[in-house]
Amino acid sequence: MKEWWLQVGLLGVPLLAVYLHIPPPQLSPALRSWKSSGSFFTYKDLNIFYRDSSGAVGSSDIVVLLHGFPTSSYDWSKIWEGLTQRFHRVIALDFLGFGFSDKPRPHGYSIFEQATIVEGLLRHLGLRHQRINLLSHDYGDTVAQELLHRSLPPLLALFLSGSLPQLLLCLSKSHFFPGLGQFLGPTRSPHRQNFGILHNNNFSFSILQYINQRKKHRERWVGALMSTSVPLHLIYGPLDPVNPHPEFLQLYKKVLPMSTVSVLDDHISHYPQLEDPTGFLNAYLNFINSF
Repeated sequence: MKEWWLQVGLLGVPLLAVYLHIPPPQLSPALRSWKSSGSFFTYKDLNIFYRDSSGAVGSSDIVVLLHGFPTSSYDWSKIWEGLTQRFHRVIALDFLGFGFSDKPRPHGYSIFEQATIVEGLLRHLGLRHQRINLLSHDYGDTVAQELLHRSLPPLLALFLSGSLPQLLLCLSKSHFFPGLGQFLGPTRSPHRQNFGILHNNNFSFSILQYINQRKKHRERWVGALMSTSVPLHLIYGPLDPVNPHPEFLQLYKKVLPMSTVSVLDDHISHYPQLEDPTGFLNAYLNFINSF
């Protein structure tokens, strides 16, 4: 028996060494084009990738897109052109540890840091005091909730005085309520292109730590949604196994009755912006254009 395990070990060590030195796969033409159309800014000596496209003439509205786990800003590629026809600027970033952004290890990844990086990007682009619309998905929903929590005092002042930035928040495939299915793990989708994400065996320092952070800071992040006067909207696909229908939708409406909701076709699942870009875009623009 010992000799058998020894043989497995002797075979496994060189195979592991080869695996660790395999170069990353070549980017598809679409991803190469996506990267070449973007830029980088520096956050604490780390490079963060983002795209910033100028769009509709005559509009001053800006939309910032926050992607999910375990993907990247490329999640928004199918609705990018449609957004540029409505917004003056369309901006998306790859969170730290995702996509073309740096992936330091070891590193204590946190939702709080990702929110700070979004704030840093807005400062970098000179938009810290501009009207911002947030469109988020999955992991990005929690980052949006943290940004909303930080914005509660100025947003209250905005609606009273009209002198500070406004935030319209649209959430897609949201993860608000621990215990309702969001910890089943990332959903596999034939529409998803996953590249460059950090995989770290030390869970306490990995991106996956956001799962525990959602549980620990539930009151802070759900409370931000419950307390805000910022317009909220949810775009929902009924086939989503992470947010099961109808339980998730019933709880969402109970906890956040002030939010409006768009329910897409029955066959739409966890990546609606990729599975049904036209339906998703129409739902979002109907929400935005109602203000």
